[in-house]
Amino acid sequence: MSQERTESAGSVTVSELLSVVAARELTGRRAVFAGIGLPTLAAELARLTVAPEIEVVYESGVCGAHPSHLPETIADAVLITGAEAVLSMPALFGSVLQGGRIDVGFLGAAQIDRWGSLNTSVIGEWERPAVRLPGSGGAVEVMANAREVFVVMRRHTPRSFPAALDFCTTPGPDRALADGIRPLGAGVTRVVTELGVLARDGVGDELRLVAVHPGVTVEQVRAATGWELEVADTVATVDPPTAAELRLLRDDVDPHRVYLR
Repeated sequence: MSQERTESAGSVTVSELLSVVAARELTGRRAVFAGIGLPTLAAELARLTVAPEIEVVYESGVCGAHPSHLPETIADAVLITGAEAVLSMPALFGSVLQGGRIDVGFLGAAQIDRWGSLNTSVIGEWERPAVRLPGSGGAVEVMANAREVFVVMRRHTPRSFPAALDFCTTPGPDRALADGIRPLGAGVTRVVTELGVLARDGVGDELRLVAVHPGVTVEQVRAATGWELEVADTVATVDPPTAAELRLLRDDVDPHRVYLR
């Protein structure tokens, strides 16, 4: 591919790669419940590229956010100015989420298992964790009620993709069903990582490898996954970020490097 269309892999950071690829996954989606960080970057880049009609919803109750610059937290006042609405927590979770009005919940996690359940609580044993993490926030409600969930993972290692989670903060629909709870949505359907893209269709399916980044092999992804990863019959190669996508991300979406690093 020509230099005018793409950037070399060495000039693109992991954050930029994940944000661009995740933004492309939002093509055709409208209502997106975005977490702070890479999900926010991806949603804003999607608004400028593949999803101009996107409506971003934040856990603080802000719906249809149009911030002048990236928020540093979900309570950042910049989210409120120009927003379509600011709802109370009962209205947000009771009407918007539980009402099935969210197309995509966009989350991050420290660990994810083959069924799409997430850990954002502790790494290690609960009583004496090696790392203590921020916990669920609204992720449980997002997982249960969004039509589907996308996850962005900065690291793809056997520790981040274990056979068994150290702690299950956010159960996917398969795990919830085993406990007698029937969620509304399909759970995790896409996972974007530094190595490629994993996907599943919904309840009863395991995550499978559907695409790799240029220079990454299927064997590398399998070796970096803590379970015997299923692989699609045809594994695509992800198009690298274009120069235009990177210019938008760096100059328009996050010029002050709030999340890009």
